[in-house]
Amino acid sequence: MNGADTAWIIVATALVLFMTLPGLALFYGGLVRARNVLSVLMQCIAIACLMSILWLALGYSIAFGEGNAWWGGLGKAFLIGIGPDTLSGTIPEVLFFAFQMTFAIITPALIVGAYVERIGFGFVLTFSGLWMLLVYAPVAHWVWGGGWLGEMGVMDFAGGIVVHETAGIAALILAAMLGGRRGFASGDVKPPHNPGMVMIGACMLWVGWFGFNGGSQLAADGGAAMALTVTHISAAAASLSWAAWEKLRHGKASMVGLVTGTIAGLASITPASGFVGPIGALIIGTVAGVLCQVACGWVKDLLRIDDTLDVFAVHGLGGIFGTIMAPILAAPALGGGGLSEGQGVMTQLIGLVSVGVFTAVGTVILVLIVKAIFPLRVSEEQEYEGLDYAAHGERAYDWVS
Repeated sequence: MNGADTAWIIVATALVLFMTLPGLALFYGGLVRARNVLSVLMQCIAIACLMSILWLALGYSIAFGEGNAWWGGLGKAFLIGIGPDTLSGTIPEVLFFAFQMTFAIITPALIVGAYVERIGFGFVLTFSGLWMLLVYAPVAHWVWGGGWLGEMGVMDFAGGIVVHETAGIAALILAAMLGGRRGFASGDVKPPHNPGMVMIGACMLWVGWFGFNGGSQLAADGGAAMALTVTHISAAAASLSWAAWEKLRHGKASMVGLVTGTIAGLASITPASGFVGPIGALIIGTVAGVLCQVACGWVKDLLRIDDTLDVFAVHGLGGIFGTIMAPILAAPALGGGGLSEGQGVMTQLIGLVSVGVFTAVGTVILVLIVKAIFPLRVSEEQEYEGLDYAAHGERAYDWVS
């Protein structure tokens, strides 16, 4: 065991949990209407609790057990046989379990943004739990747990495929099957109720992302320092390019827009953060701020899918874009680490397509199964009243009727 590596991953684990609680919860909570803010916070924290237990029971073993190229098996269920002295590389395996648990928490929590303000709480928890075990955990094994995509040479340092592509595709499909919010078809939807809360949540995500990407090095070394640095550069560049493009299109740059660009830059650099240098990060972030903003319009205006908080456009497309760019910008001349045998754009595309198809099929099947047990959508009366009171009997603000 290496003490420095262990200390850093302990900190990184706390930072990644901080991304969901309270970062993502506040970011999403500020973007919805006042009558639904508590429901979003409730969904995020309930998902965090449920994923923690399921990761202990089965998820970690499926993802990182010593199975075969397709799944890890159940040999590590409930951490049987793993003690404080059991190592994973240079850190305790129980710490590696905890670090990866925070990834299993935030991935289904990202999907929350697609279905806010109109979905049943029982459906949310049941679907999220099954999806994490049957979609996320197998994909994590394929890429990170010794599975076939990792052996092929797929480059996904911290989750462009495993986290952002899977969550983005699942969000798009679930939003399409759920249907739009009341007023979406006519364009009568309300703006974010608390932009300040959105900014605070986005900043928490930004800080937490240092653990997300820097911690994925699993060591306290120069690689972790570079991953942290390129993460910050990409986020800053995407924030500015989003704001500039918004100014050109609409005449004003909004704060909600700028911090959404921050998240686009963070999602896009995630798969490449262990392979590219600062110049590559600057390119990825600058392009992502424009690309993801344009994609928001594609989803809502062309596809007519109410992916309410733009999960696919920002996280899904951002992760896909960064995954493709990782081998392109890994050249040593740009400050990157170069490529190993088997790595390249074609390998990345194989990983993206295979995971995309698996995620899409798995998500559709799970939605159909779970909605036969729990209502997928709340009633029109409950949607009008707001999910805070209709589902949880509480209100975020005493002035909301």
